[in-house]
Amino acid sequence: MIGLLSVLFHIFSYLVLIYFLLLNGFYIFFMALSFFGISRYRHRTEYVRMEEIFLSPLAKPISIIAPAYNEENSIVESVRNLLSLEYPQYEVIVVNDGSTDATLKKLIEAFSLKKTQWVFRKVVDHKPVLGIYVCPANPKLIVVDKLNGKKADAMNAGLNIAHYPLFCAVDSDCLIDRDCLLKVVRPFLEDPERTAGVGGIVRLINGCTVKSGQVTRIRLPRNILARFQTLEYFRAFLGGRIGMSLVKSILIISGAFGVFRKDLILKCGGYRPASIGEDLDLVVRLRKYLHDHKIPYTIHFLPDPICWTEVPETLRALRKQRNRWHRGLIEAFMYSRRMIFNPRYGVTGLFAMPFYLIFELFGPLIELLGYAIFILCLLFRLVDYPFAFIFFLLSIALGTLLSVAALLLEEFSLRRFPRTSDVLLMAVYCILENIFYRQYLAFVRGKAFIDYFRGKKEWGAMDKKGFSAEIPCP
Repeated sequence: MIGLLSVLFHIFSYLVLIYFLLLNGFYIFFMALSFFGISRYRHRTEYVRMEEIFLSPLAKPISIIAPAYNEENSIVESVRNLLSLEYPQYEVIVVNDGSTDATLKKLIEAFSLKKTQWVFRKVVDHKPVLGIYVCPANPKLIVVDKLNGKKADAMNAGLNIAHYPLFCAVDSDCLIDRDCLLKVVRPFLEDPERTAGVGGIVRLINGCTVKSGQVTRIRLPRNILARFQTLEYFRAFLGGRIGMSLVKSILIISGAFGVFRKDLILKCGGYRPASIGEDLDLVVRLRKYLHDHKIPYTIHFLPDPICWTEVPETLRALRKQRNRWHRGLIEAFMYSRRMIFNPRYGVTGLFAMPFYLIFELFGPLIELLGYAIFILCLLFRLVDYPFAFIFFLLSIALGTLLSVAALLLEEFSLRRFPRTSDVLLMAVYCILENIFYRQYLAFVRGKAFIDYFRGKKEWGAMDKKGFSAEIPCP
């Protein structure tokens, strides 16, 4: 029995090593691509003047759709932010998705909203609308009050009411930079027929100072969990999505901020109301529709349109959020599973979806299995300690390397940290996150499989302080 366990352990050890090297090899490849992509992007946009885009007659009007559920702490500041953007023609549609707090009341009071008898065509399905409000002082603002149906359902309601050919999906608890729309719309100006969607980077607002709906001072979060998430967001957006975009394999435009052609989204059925991870699900189904109908397309990720969001600062809130994200990933892949390894869908079916399936979806299970087998072999004294020690050091080194590279990418592309001490402190966190944080997230994401197959539909909303409560880091 011991001999069989020893053989199985050694076989498993080498399989894990191969998986580990493949995973990190891809990540390093994408990171290298990202350095190239950001350099090329900076060169291409060096002489682009935002005022030229603002004055361009080709700049299509945009409908900003912001679903809101129990956002009373930040909704007024967020809407003020959206109404102050620099763009020639746009509207802001806030969809109150059956909030049980004072979200709607605060909007009515802050903007002197008036209820109307608005008539609209229901192209995509959603829960019933209870009322539509407008702002007499600012016709750009429309507020939709509807029964709760969760985020995808609220987005569909906004799509039915939107007037313009492009729409921007944005979380109502986020702030976006004033020139964000001017930056994100550029691919639609350069290649209007092929561009289907464009995403921007999401950064953490925790610890920053907000005045008049804009981030006026950038500081690191004081909260340790938020600092770890800062590194995660850098890796995901600057390291992962730029690289995936360059190989035409990006499968997700963050629900916090992304712009799409409305006609294409309506043709593929809008948002799927039952979806948990509506942003990934939408992009995958959009790709399927475009491939099925042989429509040439591109989906871009840009590193400089910035959306600011508040992230969880407690383990409980982080657990709920990441559990939902991973359940959304599982659900989206189950729904579109026929695309995986299907040559009909080109690079999407043969590379992008297999990559996400093997390394993102099943990654936590493989990691947890590795921990379990290692503990089992410790009990039976079957561990090859030199191999285990070298593997541990290698995993720490590669994890730290990827995080440091993402941090350098941020400094290279945006240089948004005003203090050198912030960068040095984050370099320390690049090492520390390998000790507990990553293992905790692997457990949370692994549990998401159990919750998904048990039929859990809980959204996992977190308690938010709101922008006005942010205290800048000293």
